[in-house]
Amino acid sequence: MITGLPDGVWSTIRDVRPSLRVGALGCVVATAILTATAAPQLDGPAARWVASTLEGMTLDQKIGQLIMPSFRSTYLSSDSTTYDELVSLVHEQHVGGFLLFAGREPAPDVLLGSGYARGVPGQPLAAASITNRLQAIAALPLLNAADFETGVGFRIGGAMTFPRAMAFGAAGDEGLAFEAGRITAVEARALGIHVNFAPVADVNNNPRNPVINTRSFGEDPVVVARLAAAYVRGLTEGGMVATVKHFPGHGDTDVDSHLGLPLIAHPRERLDRVELPPFRAGIGAGAGAVMTSHIVLPGLEPDPALPATLSRRIVSGLLREELGFDGLVYTDSMRMRAVTELLSAGEAGVGAIDAGHDVVIHSSDDSAVFDALKAAVERGEIGEARVDASVRRLLEAKAGLGLHRTRAVSLDTLPLIVGTRLHEAVAAEVSRRGMTLIKDERDAVPLRAPRQAAILYLSVLDYPSGWGNGAPSRTFLSELEQRWPNVTAVEVSDRTSPDELELVRASIDRYDAVVASVFVRTASFSGRMDLAEGLIALLRSVARRSEARRQPFVTVFFGNPYAATFLPELPAVLLTYDFYDLAEASAVRAIAGEAPIGGRLPIALGEQFPVGHGLVRSRQAR
Repeated sequence: MITGLPDGVWSTIRDVRPSLRVGALGCVVATAILTATAAPQLDGPAARWVASTLEGMTLDQKIGQLIMPSFRSTYLSSDSTTYDELVSLVHEQHVGGFLLFAGREPAPDVLLGSGYARGVPGQPLAAASITNRLQAIAALPLLNAADFETGVGFRIGGAMTFPRAMAFGAAGDEGLAFEAGRITAVEARALGIHVNFAPVADVNNNPRNPVINTRSFGEDPVVVARLAAAYVRGLTEGGMVATVKHFPGHGDTDVDSHLGLPLIAHPRERLDRVELPPFRAGIGAGAGAVMTSHIVLPGLEPDPALPATLSRRIVSGLLREELGFDGLVYTDSMRMRAVTELLSAGEAGVGAIDAGHDVVIHSSDDSAVFDALKAAVERGEIGEARVDASVRRLLEAKAGLGLHRTRAVSLDTLPLIVGTRLHEAVAAEVSRRGMTLIKDERDAVPLRAPRQAAILYLSVLDYPSGWGNGAPSRTFLSELEQRWPNVTAVEVSDRTSPDELELVRASIDRYDAVVASVFVRTASFSGRMDLAEGLIALLRSVARRSEARRQPFVTVFFGNPYAATFLPELPAVLLTYDFYDLAEASAVRAIAGEAPIGGRLPIALGEQFPVGHGLVRSRQAR
């Protein structure tokens, strides 16, 4: 049983969710009927609302529905310039919905010393308050969206955060993916958010992908398709629109589209075999939306000046006609450099709608997009019938979610829904089952050091800046100290001097065992995904010296699992595919033998560790 949960929670799991059962090991296991989900048909009143609303809309109102600006989900006064700007977007641009982001703190854009985290978590009640106020002033209900890839906690503090998708791939359980989707939908709807820009259906088959990586379920198209479809069904059951992204596939790139324009040069046959199956599966499972990617694909679009965002062949041809998708098609963020370095905001918006998208999201200039789209319709460049088709889809999505009847959410009931212990239990089960032991040459896992043993703990960071959601190792260290109180903890990073690294290296012999946590991020806009050479050299030295002394040495990788391929000397390697508190607590429990280990690699790590590899460890009695 997952520790720290009162007995009453388990009765709640049994009573409230019949699709959750207690498995043989006493852990929560999600099960679900994973049959294809057809899009629900609108009832008579809803269908009439769509038809009458569309008939009565002005051109300005129709154009506005195709634009999705954003707001930050920290406290916002109704008597503020920022709120006035949101009101203007609703009243003047008639926008059809908003994209929720987390909070953001100002930071100086300086050289050398800049290490400040700009992002801060949003606040649940603040987010719900903003969506309620905007809904109240809108002539038509707003269809709001968010990027909740790992749950609502991905953006909102206190909400549920699940492990990254690759941990689900390692766990290999469709039921867990389904339940994570359902829980995410329930929490999101409590905040007034209706569309989740998830799941990621990209097949991450490029180890040097700097932006997808652990956001993908893995590199096997069959597994990715199966888990993406299960997640879609979970979101749908929870009352949320699922969005498969980034069509037609962002997994085999080595360029971050936030920073540049990626190219996937594979022929159509390869795309049909590898990249497209998860999108087909997600659509077949009932995904109500697809998000495209800012990627050049000559196998689908011969014009090198047209990324998928601007390609009729890809959006209207492949997605609409060949795959038969008639749901909502969203652009990716239009502030990404892959687009902004090609076209102005207005030109990009017109190009995206002309290609077949329904909604242009997160433009750098929403007013410019509105003006450009209106001008394009008035010139006849984009037909009004084309606009009507997108508006009808949007109205149907709103009616399908019941927004034509009720728009507001309850601030009173929100705390009973968001971030509950029931939801935590499911996330903890995913994290536990995703732990993957790929190597244990000295039989050091579980760590058998006595409680009084002297442990050296190395917290190895790619770089020390940008940890906006909390310092790395904050949970790992405290959990380690609960089991072995005599711990000496050292943090090293790319800023640690050679002399300091040598001091750490020289102190290894004083300890009975060494445990290292390696944190390597693949974050949007960073373009980084490796450890500094000095840190690699330190870990190699620890491996050699500990072998000579028969000293247990266990390394846990957080984040980018491919980083482990650069350190074949490490004797014991545990992969988590994730960051922060839940992953750190799960890793310590696995090392201590308090939880079984059974995760399987959803990706290949060189020839030595193929897809499906993973050592098994049973829970040890203590």
